[in-house]
Amino acid sequence: MKIKQLFYLPWWFLQARFLGRRRPLQTVLFISDRCNLQCKHCSVYQQENQHNMTYDEVQQHLEYSYRLGSRYVDFEGGEVMIWRDGDYRINDLIDLAKRIGFFSVTITTNAQLPFAGCRADSIWVSLDGIGPYHEAIRGKGTFARLEKNFASCGHKHLSVNMVVNTLNYESVDETIEYARNNPAIDMISINFHTPFPDTEYLMIDKQLRNEIIDRIIKYKKMGYPIMNSVSGLKKMKNMDFEKRCWVTNFVYPDGSHGNCIGEGTDICNDCGFCMAGEMASVFNFCPDTIFAGLKLRG
Repeated sequence: MKIKQLFYLPWWFLQARFLGRRRPLQTVLFISDRCNLQCKHCSVYQQENQHNMTYDEVQQHLEYSYRLGSRYVDFEGGEVMIWRDGDYRINDLIDLAKRIGFFSVTITTNAQLPFAGCRADSIWVSLDGIGPYHEAIRGKGTFARLEKNFASCGHKHLSVNMVVNTLNYESVDETIEYARNNPAIDMISINFHTPFPDTEYLMIDKQLRNEIIDRIIKYKKMGYPIMNSVSGLKKMKNMDFEKRCWVTNFVYPDGSHGNCIGEGTDICNDCGFCMAGEMASVFNFCPDTIFAGLKLRG
């Protein structure tokens, strides 16, 4: 961990925890809503009036987010690997973020295109189950292409994210096993489907969700490479905690800024983004969550 990062994190936390200063620590920047897939659960992709930020627009949003206090950025889409602005590609945005001063730059990809040579500090790949489970959500042939691009990537910090829903919940255990046994994968993050409009049918019920969380916790305690902390997972069972969505600054493809689009709505009560539980655990000084966060950002 770099010296600046080592000093900034406790300084940010003390101000947030004890002085009530709400400054974002991380930014999720949706650089485009264009994509090469049409996943069943997606709340970003749209066929009409598609947005694609220019390099200059991304720079403006990064500089603004940095001034707010954000020091980590995740480039998302759409699909980041198809982003273009003239001769600019995703690596140019990664280099730009680092010049501005962000400690760490992450991309999230569906791994349908090669991403070897990506200069992001970490890469997150959307893996929604093994084989037919993944393809039930993302389309035929997507799992084979994902595996091919895994094998050729060579990135030392490649991890996967699974969003559990009604189509893939039966594949949770084998996906965790797959992540442990695949030498290309660093760790796995587990989330649950959040019922944005027209996707409500994908949300699993609370009893099944809690049963799955209990199984994930068992895997975690056995040493499986699961990013979620035990404390954070337990909070996602009853959702009885103060949500601190302001920790993340969201920049949407149309250039608008704000918190999670579900904040303040009924959707918030059914939130499946496990980072909500992680942040609540950090603010409650849960050691395992703090350690997991440092490992993730180290």
